Amino acid sequence: MNKIKSLLLLKSESHDHRAGFTLVEILLVVAILGILAGVAVVSLKGRTKTASIQATRTSIQAIGTAIDTYEVDNGIYPQSLQNLLTKGNESNWNGPYMKDGRMPKDAWGTDFSYSLQGENYKLSSAGPDGQAGSADDITN
Repeated sequence: MNKIKSLLLLKSESHDHRAGFTLVEILLVVAILGILAGVAVVSLKGRTKTASIQATRTSIQAIGTAIDTYEVDNGIYPQSLQNLLTKGNESNWNGPYMKDGRMPKDAWGTDFSYSLQGENYKLSSAGPDGQAGSADDITN
């Protein structure tokens, strides 16, 4: 038994160096992570505006589908977007036509603009700048 104990002690004494990372190794890893984070931020920076525009286009399509469904049910386009949510004097109203009974907002938190134009309608968002009638408006 003493022989085994002495062999274990000899073996443990031969590995006297400390396990772990040196300060230089840790700093190198932190620097590499910082470079990778910087690259990721730069590459994703322009994507948020693109994603917001695409989300707004998708909302316009969903509202457009609800408007078209309303028109099929009632024979006319709604006078306002509120007609998609609450029944007025329509005899064939089968709404609410929007999911959850709520009207979505655009990606910037602004209400959509709706107007009848003859036998068609215009549905639009003011876009990223929030100013209707500017170059960045998003319409159907």
